[in-house]
Amino acid sequence: MDFLAVYEELFPFVWRVARRRGIPDAMLDDICQDVFVIVHRRLPEFEGRSSVKSWVYGILNNVVLMHHRTTRRAPGRTDFDPDLIVDAGPDPADAASGAQAAKIAQAMLASLSDEQRSIFILVELEGMTVPEAAEAEQLNLNTAYARLRAARAAFSAAVTRFQAQERRRTV
Repeated sequence: MDFLAVYEELFPFVWRVARRRGIPDAMLDDICQDVFVIVHRRLPEFEGRSSVKSWVYGILNNVVLMHHRTTRRAPGRTDFDPDLIVDAGPDPADAASGAQAAKIAQAMLASLSDEQRSIFILVELEGMTVPEAAEAEQLNLNTAYARLRAARAAFSAAVTRFQAQERRRTV
């Protein structure tokens, strides 16, 4: 298996998932590099019992969890800077509304448990099938469906709460 092909195919996936898992933009390149250093080192050991994407996701998951553990121990540091999500566009109003939407979406994702957030990101945002996501998360298929159902319900409840708050603000 060719590392360069794996890198070119999966770098966008790794970058998006890391970002959606709360890695700040300033750390994304470092996290992606850490993931692909491990992939490069362990690629000869890959046995093909799962898809390469699922295998790389497992590595990414471990790197992200380690990052979150490390940053929790460092007082004063934040894992997420919502102002960095959207690049400034030509129209400041569009950029502001995009940044606000990103903050809201990130807050809603943050309201999910780690288990729910992982399966939700893979299925709803990355377009994986539930069986693929279950394989990537090393879950029983029924457990994956249950977590996804709970995540969808929790996300929907967060959207409903946000909409209610917005209606109260505009009244």
